[in-house]
Amino acid sequence: MNDSQKKTFDHWPLIFDLVSHPLTDSLGRAIGAYPGELDTRQFPDGESYLRILSDLEGRPCIVVADLSNPDPKFLPLLFLLETLRELGASQVGLIVPYLSYMRQDRRFVEGEALTSRIFAQALSKHIDWLVTVDPHLHRYHSLDEIYSVPNRVVQGAPALAQWLKTQNNLLLVGPDSESEQWVSNIAAFSQHPYVIGEKQRYGDRHVEVTLPDIEKYQERAAVIIDDVISSGQTILECIKTLRSKGIGNIQCVAIHGIFAGDSDQALYEAGLNQLVTTNTVRHSSNAIDITPQLIPPVISLLKSSGLRS
Repeated sequence: MNDSQKKTFDHWPLIFDLVSHPLTDSLGRAIGAYPGELDTRQFPDGESYLRILSDLEGRPCIVVADLSNPDPKFLPLLFLLETLRELGASQVGLIVPYLSYMRQDRRFVEGEALTSRIFAQALSKHIDWLVTVDPHLHRYHSLDEIYSVPNRVVQGAPALAQWLKTQNNLLLVGPDSESEQWVSNIAAFSQHPYVIGEKQRYGDRHVEVTLPDIEKYQERAAVIIDDVISSGQTILECIKTLRSKGIGNIQCVAIHGIFAGDSDQALYEAGLNQLVTTNTVRHSSNAIDITPQLIPPVISLLKSSGLRS
């Protein structure tokens, strides 16, 4: 290897993660990033130890982070991000396939912490750019309202639509009016009919879903489409309503599968026949690879910094 080749090699990105995220290897291969080496452990009192073993002076660094169940993961992530910067990384980009702390986007009750804004401000201080998949933008119009770094939002719906297009004899079911626009787009691409339910939420674990008349779809498999499954209560109610309407084959396809409190098992016990998610969060239901959707924005942000040619 000559000096010119060595110089090019030294400036290809390094890619790190703390929890062996399923996307790290595929993304690294796709963008030509080399695996970053870390030594991590916990001291007896629970404090985190972290050492970066890779030589990263002048090299762009990418971190892939699983921020489902974020509280125990957030502090080690900040240690990693800031240490990369201190040791001379030319840039530190963060890929968070599932972006947590988007729920509390206003004070619903006086005195509540506006955690989405606090979290975003804290994270922005330690990174140069951010890529995520379908964050829960409810009252925010874009991540720019709370994140102060360049960011890209990847849409997971095309990956779901591509997978659904390979399946036959389906009825797509959106659980509420918020899902109608993207469920209708998925249906148009995958060439399946769809219906949209109405959801009433009475608490974190108490929802009620009603559906229109679906008698003419009795012979089809009903596929509930959702962006994120957390407690699973919305899906459970959809299953209950579909069964009451005589649908026997019920499936669910979602972008993010959090499955708090073993809610995935509860879905199967309620009568779900198949559960499919993307690999934004590691789970046995991961059957749709989101890597192809992540590659263009990651490369774009690397190039826009002028640090990879």
